[in-house]
Amino acid sequence: MTTQDPPVIGEFVDGIDIPVVNERAVRASAGLLFLGGIIAFMVAALTDDFRPLRMFGAIFMFDMTFRLFVGTKYTPSLIVGSLLVRAQRPEWVGASQKKLAWSFGLVMAFISCAVMGFLNVGDGLTLALCSLCLSLLFIESAFGICLGCELQRAFAKQKPQLCAGDTCTYVPPKRGERHSALPDSQKSV
Repeated sequence: MTTQDPPVIGEFVDGIDIPVVNERAVRASAGLLFLGGIIAFMVAALTDDFRPLRMFGAIFMFDMTFRLFVGTKYTPSLIVGSLLVRAQRPEWVGASQKKLAWSFGLVMAFISCAVMGFLNVGDGLTLALCSLCLSLLFIESAFGICLGCELQRAFAKQKPQLCAGDTCTYVPPKRGERHSALPDSQKSV
C-alpha cells in the first residue's frame, strides 16, 4: 500500500478514495462565522459603524485563505468547529466541492473588503454583499446546503462525490409516496 501526500484541503480516510472533510465540523465553523458576521452586520446596519464589519470581513477572508492555501487542518474556525463536534460521528464529504464553495467565499470576501475599504462605495452595496455572504453561511450551517456542491453538480465535468446528506445520489420519493429505509428487495409490493 502506497502512502499519499496529505492534501491541502481535507484528508484521506480509510475506505474513501478522494480527499474528504468532516461536514459536521464545516457546518459548525459556518455557524460560528455566521454568528460573528451577523453581529457585525447588525452593528453596521443599525449604527452606521462599519468597523466591526470590516474586521469581520478581514477575519473571514483570512479564514477562507487558510482553508484554501494553508490547509483545513490549520484553519482557526475549522479547528474550533471540530472541537465542538468531536463527540459526533464524522460525516465525510468530498473536499473538491468545498474547495469550490470556499473559493467563491474568498472571492466574495475580497470584493466586499474592496468595496468597504479601497473603493469606498456606498453602505447599501456593502450591506447587500455582506447579506448575500451571510445568507450562504446560514444556509450551509442550518440546512447543510453547500453552494459548491450545487455548482459542481450543475456545471462541472466531474460531478461531486460524497455530498452532504447523500444529495449526490439520493432520489426523493414522488409526491404521495412514503419514505422507506428498507432495501428495494425487502419492500412489500
